[in-house]
Amino acid sequence: MIPETQNPKAGKARPAGSAPLPSAIRHPLFRHYVLIDYATQGYIAVVGLILVFVHSPRVPFWPLLLMAHGTGLVLVHLMIHFHSRRPANRLFDFLRHCYPILFYTGFYCETGLLNQMLHTGYLDPHFLRLEKWLFGWQPGLELMERFPSRLLSEVLYASYFSYYLMVGGVGLTLLLRDRRQFAHFVSVVSLVFYFCFLIYIFTPVAGPRILCPGIVAAQLPPDVMPATTPVTPESVGAGVFFRIMAWIYERFETPGAAFPSSHVAVAICTVYFSFLYLRPIRWAHLTVALLLCLSTVYGRYHYVVDVVAGALTAALLIPLGNWLFFKFPPANSG
Repeated sequence: MIPETQNPKAGKARPAGSAPLPSAIRHPLFRHYVLIDYATQGYIAVVGLILVFVHSPRVPFWPLLLMAHGTGLVLVHLMIHFHSRRPANRLFDFLRHCYPILFYTGFYCETGLLNQMLHTGYLDPHFLRLEKWLFGWQPGLELMERFPSRLLSEVLYASYFSYYLMVGGVGLTLLLRDRRQFAHFVSVVSLVFYFCFLIYIFTPVAGPRILCPGIVAAQLPPDVMPATTPVTPESVGAGVFFRIMAWIYERFETPGAAFPSSHVAVAICTVYFSFLYLRPIRWAHLTVALLLCLSTVYGRYHYVVDVVAGALTAALLIPLGNWLFFKFPPANSG
């Protein structure tokens, strides 16, 4: 648990290390903002500026995206303001705690459009060459064919699917148990997501699936092409969790969102909160998360470099998110 100290002024317990911002810093317009609000509004604004200054004919409807970002800035600010005036309103209270989660899918899908404003195609040839140079072979392409076990593949694909249960399960448990813990969780997880989304805009990498028929249409240089097009072994393709993930990716996958692996970064983040707040499940959670890291390569979703980058992202942003969370508490917490 987070240690708490007594605030002598307000008579309320608050987490150690937290302190309300000085009045000279906390502008009246933002007096009800906390970390997640600054992070979300900042992300919306930064992507809006990217649209203004880097728009391209390859995304002809960029003005609509810009309008959506401007509308998002206004609606989030109004929601925060209305909640401060009517904290007992159930709708405003729900939105106040959960609104960043409602943005995740939209932000993620948007990166697949924006990354083509800065690049034509994807950077996979560089990653394919790097993986070949590092390992002498390409795990992202060949691991599945080397180990086509039905049992192994189902365990790994189930672990990959568990990502959604990790994010939703830990989040819902903390929401129902302790709003402060939930706010901590959402703040840090959102920072990780937003960082990954920004990288996707500037570094479009499709992952090993770029070579699979029907995933991403791309012309790759001959020197990175394998001798034969990767195929899914029949024993793997017959699995239930393989088909579940194929259905999800067919409908919701965004090309160019492989580096760094947000699955790895966010999964590690949820493990951190299990060790912090949900200790009875922490070791089982860690085990499944490690299998998830392996499954991202086995299932041809990511290169090994993507997994390493995802782990480093979590290692850097979890401590930063913790520090910022206690640096920007609600104004009334002090």
